[in-house]
Parts: sequence; C-alpha cells; structure tokens
Amino acid sequence: MSLLRDEGVILRSYKLGEADRIIVAMTKEHGKVRAVAKGVRKTGSKFGSRLEPMTYVSLILWRGRSDLDIVNQVEVIERYWAVREDLERLTAGFSMLEVVDQVTQEGSADPRTLETLVRALRVLDDRGRSVDLVAPSFFFRMLEVEGGAPILDSCAACGESEGDLVAFDLAQGGTLCRSCRRGRPLSPEALTLMRRILGGDLTAVLAGPPPQGAAEVINLATEAMESHLERRLRSVRSSTSL
Repeated sequence: MSLLRDEGVILRSYKLGEADRIIVAMTKEHGKVRAVAKGVRKTGSKFGSRLEPMTYVSLILWRGRSDLDIVNQVEVIERYWAVREDLERLTAGFSMLEVVDQVTQEGSADPRTLETLVRALRVLDDRGRSVDLVAPSFFFRMLEVEGGAPILDSCAACGESEGDLVAFDLAQGGTLCRSCRRGRPLSPEALTLMRRILGGDLTAVLAGPPPQGAAEVINLATEAMESHLERRLRSVRSSTSL
C-alpha cells in the first residue's frame, strides 16, 4: 500500500454495503479518483459531512492493488454554503460536477480542469453575482479546455469573416454566415455575449444582471456540451422539467 496526499472536489458519492460510501473526486495531482469511505454512514462518523458532493477537500488516501482507494483522512478546504442554500445555484453546481465527471478520466492528472471548476464554484457561491450564466460559461470554458471551443469569429463552414454571422450549428462547430446558415438562428447580442465569455470578459458579464442574448447562450452552451458528451445532462434536464 502507498499513501497519497491530494486535494480536490467531491463530484458524487454512492452507497456501498450497510455503512460505507464510494466517493468520486476530481483531484489536482491524480485526476479523477474513486475511494471507499469506510463507516461514513454510521451515526457520528467524522467523515460524513466532509465528503458531500461539491465540497473542496484535502485528502489522504491509501492505495493498494484494488481499483478503489481508501479514505484515510479528509479536511474541508471550501464548502460553498451559498450554493447549498439556493436551489438554482445548487442545480447549476451539480451540472458542473456532472460535466467534470463525464469529461475526465480516472488516474489522469488534469489540474486545469480542477482549477476551472473551483473558480466556477467560487463565483457561484458569490451571492452578489447573477447565477444564470455561471454554468453555461463553465460549459464553454470546459469545451475550450477539451479543445472543442466553438468558432465565433468567422463562418465555420466557409471561413468568411467579413460578413454577418447569423446562425450557429453544432455539427459544423460554430457560427455560420448568411450563405451557409443552418442550424439555430443566432442574434447579434448572443454572439457578442459568447465572445465576451470566451474572450476574457467573464467577470464583467457576471457582475450585473443577465445581458441581452443570455437565454440563447444558455441554451447553446447546454446543447454544445451535450453534443460534446454525446449524452443529456441529467442535472440540467431534470431541473427544467420541474
């Protein structure tokens, strides 16, 4: 057995036997890991509340020959109380955890993904910021990390950059000009907003109420991520069906 020290965000957990839980965490040095938290469901367990999803923790794990590590010690770094106390923020947070769980591989270090997730959770935890665009902005950022950022400065089909870009097509990978247009119509406001999100102006975007084009961008970001994952986002779709 070897002892691993790392930090990361708990993505999800599920029951194992009568008293244990398996936790899935996105860590800084070891990528996505699965570990058994023994006795965590017993009354008075010292680990219980520390291993809830959407908690940023410091971990010490025992690693042996099994596919599952064993939680030896855990301390909370950040807990994001504002997210936990607001249903809309909580839904957005779980959608981000779901995306990270789907795009990452076990055992592959990916500090950029963890850093992107933690930054997004901190923004989501700020009651002074509007919640609407946090998760969609995170989706676009993750597509960028994955090498699949949408083309926004020229026509994805013909390469034209001088004319108006009036449509967005997921199969083509971005915006389309009038001659090539198909897919979803795209307003100038939504195009400007996506450029701001991916161009480094995200802090200003999230500082005030949702700007014009926000509803379009929210739908586009969700559809783009689902297309990348080739599956529906349960946390998003279940909330919209309520």
